[in-house]
Amino acid sequence: MSSTLADALSAHVQGPVLVPGAPGYDDEVAAFNLAARIRPDVVVGATGVADVVAAVRAAREHRVPLRVQSTGHGAERPVTSGVLVTTRRLDEVVVDPASRTATVGAGARWGAVVERTAEHGLVPVVGSSSNVGVVGFLLGGGLGPLARSHGFGSDRLLSATVVTGTGDVVEADDGEHADLLWALRGGDAVPGVVVAVRIALVEVPALYAGALVFDTPHVETVLRGWLDWTAHADDLTTTSAAVVRMPPIDAVPEPLRGRTVLSLRVARPGPVDAGERAAAPLRALAPAMIDGLGPLAARDSDRIHGDPTAPAPVWTGGALLAGAADGFADAWLDTVGPGTEHPFVAVELRHVAGAGGRASGADAVAGRDAAFTLGLVSVGPEARASGPGAAERVLAAVAPWLADEANPNMSGALPGRWRADVAARLDEVRRRYDPDDVLGSRAAVPSGVH
Repeated sequence: MSSTLADALSAHVQGPVLVPGAPGYDDEVAAFNLAARIRPDVVVGATGVADVVAAVRAAREHRVPLRVQSTGHGAERPVTSGVLVTTRRLDEVVVDPASRTATVGAGARWGAVVERTAEHGLVPVVGSSSNVGVVGFLLGGGLGPLARSHGFGSDRLLSATVVTGTGDVVEADDGEHADLLWALRGGDAVPGVVVAVRIALVEVPALYAGALVFDTPHVETVLRGWLDWTAHADDLTTTSAAVVRMPPIDAVPEPLRGRTVLSLRVARPGPVDAGERAAAPLRALAPAMIDGLGPLAARDSDRIHGDPTAPAPVWTGGALLAGAADGFADAWLDTVGPGTEHPFVAVELRHVAGAGGRASGADAVAGRDAAFTLGLVSVGPEARASGPGAAERVLAAVAPWLADEANPNMSGALPGRWRADVAARLDEVRRRYDPDDVLGSRAAVPSGVH
C-alpha cells in the first residue's frame, strides 16, 4: 500500500514523498517530542498549497488517514499509518505594519514572527516559548505570559487558508466560512490542513518581566503567599509558579544544581515603576536565590519561562482550575511539593483569569472561565510510561478545584474538554468540511460538559 500511495503522490507533489527506509524519511518525520512514535506509511513534505491538496485527495481516495505536523511540539499521539503532511517548508512571514497584521505560513515558528514584527514595534500574542509552531498554538487557543493582559492568542486570528478534508481550498474569515474560522479559534483538531493564517499584532512598548527563584525551604511559603496574592492581582499582571527539580548536571548553574526550587514568573506590560509596585509583594514573600525581574523587551519574552529549545523525550499533562482556595495549597504541596515522590521535573500553576475570559465568544476556546492552568512535565526515556499514572494521582488529589473544561494546549497528552454546546457545534463543523473524517478530527470528539 505504501509504495502504491507514494507513487500516486509523487506524480502530483513537488516536495519530497518518502516511505520508511528511504533516505531523509527519519528526518522528515522527526518531532520535537522524541518520545512520540511517528512512522506513517508515507510522508509528504509540502512546499505549497498544491502539495497539500494532492496529499488530502490521495488520502481520501485511498481511504487512509492523514495527519499534519509542523514543529512536532504537540506530538503526543502516535502516527503509525497513512499519510503525514509536514508543513515546515511553508514558513513565510509577511508583516503589514499599516494594518498591524502578519500573514504566516503553517510551518513558521513564533520566533520567526517575533523577529519580523519587532522591526515595526509590534509583537504577536505568543506562548511561553517562541520555538513552537504558530498554527498549533492558535488551534488550541494559546495562552502565554500575557494571558491576563491580552487573553488567548487565537483572539488575534483574523483569517486562515485551509485545505479541507474534501481537498478544497477555502479562505476562512468572519465573512466567508465563518463557522470554520470559529472552530480554528481554539477548536484544536480541525477538519482541514491550515496552510497559512493572518493574525493581528499588538504594541507592547514596555514590559516588566522575569522570574524570582526561591530555594527549597521557601517553596511552601512562597507558593501559599503567591496564591493569596493572585486573589487581588491586577489584570495586567500575569504570573505563574513552578516547582522545578533541577538536575545535577553542568548545564544548570551551580547554585541551582540538584535543588528543588520554586520559579515565580512575572510579566506586566507597562512602565517599569508600575511593574515594580505590582511585584513588590512577591519579592517580599521570601529571600530569592535569583532575582531576574526587570525591564524586558517584548521580543525577548522567552526569557521569562526559559522553556527548553532542544528536542527531548517528554510527557506533558495538564488541566484547568476553577480556583485555588479552601485547602488547594495543602493538596498541591502534599502531592507535588518538595520531598514528594513523582516523575515530574516541573509542576506549574499559571494564573490566567483576566482578559482571556472577556472575548466576544466568536470562537471555540475551552476554559475562558478558568482561574489557573495546571501543568505537569516529565522528561526522559521513561516519561511516556510513568507520566499518565502519576498525572491521574495528581488530578485526583486536586479534583475539588478542577474546572469543567480542559484547554487542549494546556492539557498535553490528556484530552481537551469543551462545553456541551461548543462540542456539538465543533462536531457539526467537522462533519461539514471533512465528511469522510480523513483528518481524524472526529476520532476523539471533544466531550461536552454542562
